[in-house]
Amino acid sequence: MDTQNPSAPSCAESRNAGKNHPRAGGLTHDNARHTTRFTVIGNHLAQHRELSLLAIGLGVHIQSLPKGARVDIKSLSARFPEGATRIAAALRELESHGYLRRERSRIPGGRIVTRTVSCNQPGRHDRSPAAAEHAHDTPTPAKPRTRAPRKPLPAVPRPGYPAPALLQAATDILAGLRRHDPGLLLSACDTAHLAPGVAAWLERDVSPAAVRQALTADLPPEGVRRPVALLAHRLTALLPPPPPFRGPAAPPSPAPHRMRNCDGCDRGIRSPEPGARCRDCREQSAPTL
Repeated sequence: MDTQNPSAPSCAESRNAGKNHPRAGGLTHDNARHTTRFTVIGNHLAQHRELSLLAIGLGVHIQSLPKGARVDIKSLSARFPEGATRIAAALRELESHGYLRRERSRIPGGRIVTRTVSCNQPGRHDRSPAAAEHAHDTPTPAKPRTRAPRKPLPAVPRPGYPAPALLQAATDILAGLRRHDPGLLLSACDTAHLAPGVAAWLERDVSPAAVRQALTADLPPEGVRRPVALLAHRLTALLPPPPPFRGPAAPPSPAPHRMRNCDGCDRGIRSPEPGARCRDCREQSAPTL
């Protein structure tokens, strides 16, 4: 009675739940339970339908970091091979979908710093607990991609005489800013918009090195979100005054006459010729009418 039929199929081999069987060539999981050094990541991030693969991976990495870790563009570029431009774009994606936000606060001493906050479940304060739990387990549904309208570019100063050579020198300065900070990579449209502002500086006898220093000094450590706006603000707010007017040189004043003694009273006077008299002596010797 206790002998089992070796030819009978086991319950585990039943095909009644055929939908649970992996498809040929599909994904299977070899999972082990983590007890240390793990991070819980929601499917709303891991399976996000609008974020790029780089943004999803960067979001997972940032959520795994401890409090106080550096997540600015320079620190992440030193950690990963993707480069500053791609990492900056991925950070903007995460920020636009609520996974990152920037907070400015004043620290002891009065200095204002910017902190990056990582959100493992964006919008959780706006949903009920049941809706939040559902969003945690359910991938974000696909939405049509819509491009947000581009903000108008801020105004910049204009040179008095926009000579082609002056504008070309300004364009060269702007194109070289990315060598000083990768976050200052400008498009051709942004460069053409900012070039007159740089030309206005050059027209005021400011050297290219001084212009470059004014545009790249004291950049925020977390990176520049919109470099064209920052550069336009600096070109306008820090514009130096024009140099003093240099008109034609005035004719030199005549040299003073040589000091001589008055021929009448020996008083010291200035006269171009010897034997001259002072005014008092000339009045006394004048004939009386």
